[in-house]
Amino acid sequence: MAWSTREIAELAGTSLRAVRHYHEVGLLAEPERLSNGYKQYGVAHLVRVLRIKRLTDLGFSLTQIAAMGDADDHPEEALRTLDAELAATIERLQRVRVELGLILRQSAPTDLPPEFAPPTAEAAMSDADRSLVVVMTRILGPQGLQAYSDMLQDPTEDLASSEFDHLQADADEPTRQDLAERMAPYVRALHARHPGLRDAHADAPGGARFAALTTGKAIEDLYNAAQIDVLRRLGPLLGTPPRTDST
Repeated sequence: MAWSTREIAELAGTSLRAVRHYHEVGLLAEPERLSNGYKQYGVAHLVRVLRIKRLTDLGFSLTQIAAMGDADDHPEEALRTLDAELAATIERLQRVRVELGLILRQSAPTDLPPEFAPPTAEAAMSDADRSLVVVMTRILGPQGLQAYSDMLQDPTEDLASSEFDHLQADADEPTRQDLAERMAPYVRALHARHPGLRDAHADAPGGARFAALTTGKAIEDLYNAAQIDVLRRLGPLLGTPPRTDST
């Protein structure tokens, strides 16, 4: 029995282009040709094409199939490797679905890991605060990240903090000092509930100094001059040195 290229493609449930490509990459041996130049495929060719198609349907690349050779009808090692890869892919996709579910249920921003997203839309951070937290997720170690995560999952309303978010860059000195003094009790209480915030940089992978400098640079980029001045004034009020510049 002999078939043309089109016929063997139809029998194998693949395309004419695919069969020709198998020839080009050396996966399928060239058949004999008739005197008119037409290819004549036999049963061995059909079996080979079917095997290639089955393996590609399972997820093997043509390069992997080529490495298996022609004789191995049951490439156990390759199949086990692919099975492990598929298991890892399924696990990753399941994690993605869980994260997508959290984002959808909480209306959370997509630029934050789920553990850093506010639990409700009403507790959403300002754009500057969110960007700062994004930076923190890249520079802090496990303990520091946990401290910030715990804080963000325990939101509390504070009028002074809301005023800070909307403070204009040209706010006068008395306004800045008054705001710093009114924010101090809130920040002090925050540190009392989440003591890990005071040493959030301690286990940073790049070192505490690098984390502090990076945080300071981010603050300079994200907040206006009046807001940065309020943060500087907060330091002495809290009894801790301010970390608001890169010097």
